[in-house]
Amino acid sequence: MSFLWLGCKKDNSDQNPPVTPPGFSVSSATIDGAAFLNLKYDCSFNPVIKFYFSTKIDAATVSPALNFRNFQGDLISYQSTMSNGDSAINIIPNLSLQALTKYSLSVNTTLKSQAGGKLLSALTINFVSKIDSSDKFPLITEDALLTKVQEQTFKYFWDFGHPASGLARERNTSGDVTTSGGSGFGIMAIPVGINRSFITRNEGLQRMQTIVAFLKNTAQTFHGAYPHWINGNTGAAVPFSPNDNGADLVETSYLVMGLLCARQYFDAANTNEITLRDDINIIVNRVEWDWFRRGGQNVLYWHWSPTVDWAMNLPIKGWNECLITYILAASSATHGIPLIVYNQGWKGGSGYLNGNTYYGYTLPLGPNFGGPLFFSHYSFLGINPFGLQDG
Repeated sequence: MSFLWLGCKKDNSDQNPPVTPPGFSVSSATIDGAAFLNLKYDCSFNPVIKFYFSTKIDAATVSPALNFRNFQGDLISYQSTMSNGDSAINIIPNLSLQALTKYSLSVNTTLKSQAGGKLLSALTINFVSKIDSSDKFPLITEDALLTKVQEQTFKYFWDFGHPASGLARERNTSGDVTTSGGSGFGIMAIPVGINRSFITRNEGLQRMQTIVAFLKNTAQTFHGAYPHWINGNTGAAVPFSPNDNGADLVETSYLVMGLLCARQYFDAANTNEITLRDDINIIVNRVEWDWFRRGGQNVLYWHWSPTVDWAMNLPIKGWNECLITYILAASSATHGIPLIVYNQGWKGGSGYLNGNTYYGYTLPLGPNFGGPLFFSHYSFLGINPFGLQDG
């Protein structure tokens, strides 16, 4: 008789599952040795970027996990090495980076540790390279540089003036949309261009004849005031906003300021310049400043619409860029306003008076620290502030 002994052995495979390697994280990141927080500026053209991790990294997984691009999305070629006992990755671009350019470098979760663990969370750093301060052009004197800056500024209004109307475009992508106030500034640049020999007097006169003829005969007005935006071909108002599709008294004042400057400059006794001055007077005198008191109120209103009337409902009160509006309204030969409108309207603003001292200077009017520079720039293109008193 024989016996077959069968040994019983328990299967322990379910009790010992495969061990998943622990994940890891980015400990820190540096650019040229400086710790990275958010967006870093003024970085070198050949930066050394380092990612530090909480464990040793599998070098074979580094390249697929890194993504280095510029702001346009172009890939940046780089070299990577390991350091800090394989727990840090060093990244250096193969070519010098471009000046003043934004770059991003990211490491994603395909990166693995030497133990096989995965990066728990991806990280992207953004940085901007520094300015290239080397000379790009032959050196010129400061006076020559100032002249060049002034000439190029003048050329925006001159070279880029609308071909049909001569008016200034709102910006270099505006097509036929011109701006009434900006055209006033451009008109004031014409005498400067003549005096600086950027253009001849006759060229300036011809441009002014084009502009004035368009404003007098073609451009749409509302009680003599122009819209903020004007179609440079048709003269029709171009809505600045749904309710701002008619008169803009403040922008009109900048335009009138420029026209008055041109009227005084082109003072010759010949027929062309006499006609120009007469036409400017027609434009200036038909602005109904007093009508913008909105039913006789002691304040001027900024907007009026032929479709929604006074829906913008914006009284013009100081202190801001609108002083010239009240000056022109008060001095109008045909539609002037009384002193009470200036006193209760312009001077009636809650932010009119100041009196505080900033950096050793007493500021009599306006918001703290003076507000935006255009509060002064716009009106004082045409007003001499020296000796000016506010009674």
